[in-house]
Amino acid sequence: MTDLTRFSINQMTVKQLTLPELVEACGELGIPGVGLWREPVRAYGVEAAAKLVREAGLAVTSLCRGGFLTAIGTVERARALDDNRAAIDEAATLGTDTLALVSGGLPPGSRDLTAARSRIGDALAVLAPYAGERGVRLAIEPLHPMYAADRCVVSTLAQALDLAERFPAAEVGVCVDTYHVWWDDTAPAQLVRAGAQGRIHAFQLADWTTPLPAGVLNGRGQIGEGAIDMREWRGVSLFHISQPPRRHAISYSVFFF
Repeated sequence: MTDLTRFSINQMTVKQLTLPELVEACGELGIPGVGLWREPVRAYGVEAAAKLVREAGLAVTSLCRGGFLTAIGTVERARALDDNRAAIDEAATLGTDTLALVSGGLPPGSRDLTAARSRIGDALAVLAPYAGERGVRLAIEPLHPMYAADRCVVSTLAQALDLAERFPAAEVGVCVDTYHVWWDDTAPAQLVRAGAQGRIHAFQLADWTTPLPAGVLNGRGQIGEGAIDMREWRGVSLFHISQPPRRHAISYSVFFF
């Protein structure tokens, strides 16, 4: 890769680095963007992190993560909304326009996927205007179906777009992660759908390698080491990310363990 203008490294990929070490490494390697995570940013201090990356000339391409919006109880739902408002404020402080959302799994004792997805939509109706007022876009990230029970009931790009399309594209779109959607033969058509509406707010690249590790959460592989046809994904995504022209830039965030 010679043109790094749309390249970003996800902080979780190099989680062994402190935030100052990550910023320094990006400068040395000519990496212009970084996708940050809330936990290490909070540990460092949101304002301090914003100052650090700003003075280094480093773009924050996204912040992970908000979401977990499927709770049933009133108290739990209010707590989730408050946490997502805080995440939106943190994204704005860091200077990124994209907050990735992992929607949440089934609540304890529930098997109702439809109701869980409906509660996500209800929460977005509250959060989308709040985010829009602060110049932040919510990017719904579908996760592989193996996470549906405990982490994310949104498993496909089609499901993510069905939720996003209820709101302006400047407020809600999708985060496309090859690790999570590579298996879905409808995904290319959904990229066309998302691109036509300007709803591809983030694009993450990671490969699928087997055997999956225990717990599967850290099963991402380096690009080219696994089963995903990255050349095909690159060709499809390059075209549809650039159509139509938009105010926001989309970066490819490399994400592996």
